[in-house]
Amino acid sequence: MSRKIWIRVSTGHDRERRAAHTWAAGQAEDLDGWGERIDAALWREGADFARALTESARPRVEALASAGVDLGGPGGVELLYFLTRILRPDTVLETGVAAGWSTSAVLAAIRVNGTGHLFSSDFPFFRLPEPERYIGHVVPEELKGPWTLHTRGDRHNLDKILSPGTEVDLVHYDSDKTRRGREFFLLRSRSHLSGEHILVMDDIQDNMVFQEYAETQAAYRVFAYQGKFIGVTGPGLEIVERRTGGEQLPTPALPINHENPIKS
Repeated sequence: MSRKIWIRVSTGHDRERRAAHTWAAGQAEDLDGWGERIDAALWREGADFARALTESARPRVEALASAGVDLGGPGGVELLYFLTRILRPDTVLETGVAAGWSTSAVLAAIRVNGTGHLFSSDFPFFRLPEPERYIGHVVPEELKGPWTLHTRGDRHNLDKILSPGTEVDLVHYDSDKTRRGREFFLLRSRSHLSGEHILVMDDIQDNMVFQEYAETQAAYRVFAYQGKFIGVTGPGLEIVERRTGGEQLPTPALPINHENPIKS
């Protein structure tokens, strides 16, 4: 608590951002190397899907870009696919959908697993005309069955998603990157996290929230990704890492067509 007060009040947010970046850079390891150590074949499956999704979505993304609409590019697609395949979660929660790259990764893995449901929380880009039509723009229609999307912002959406008795097995936090936003989410969701959950948090270099939270957990990982940092923690991380050597997963309910993920 003393460290948090010192960072936030005495030194300001710029100092906190620099401290967070320094910590993340010092903790970071190679994402590909980590995934391959745990299950090389499954990691390649996720990487193949990420490449195929990027190629299949390129025409739609370029059309939007030419119209002046930038929804951001793919980030951590292979990681989220990989974790969803290994954990086989019943319930996945993500905040921050934007174009839907991460959404597509989770839904594709759910489809192969043959089980699971994704709940997403987002808030439209109101600077755009008809902003809600852009949410999940790259998500293939064929993957949308086990997906529930809420679009009124985290504080409203989480009340809808995290109803009494709901347990979440995999979390991807990619919405409000401020300290206040992250702390609100961690407090609001903590009683709904299953005993084997994993939390993935993007852009952890923006403030110290992930570090403070991760240091209360048994294990955590930090990965450098496209000039930023992704944090992973939660009790499920140890379960995933015990798979080193590639324990055989149940046979997929549906194969992946890496050439066209839309037709998987």
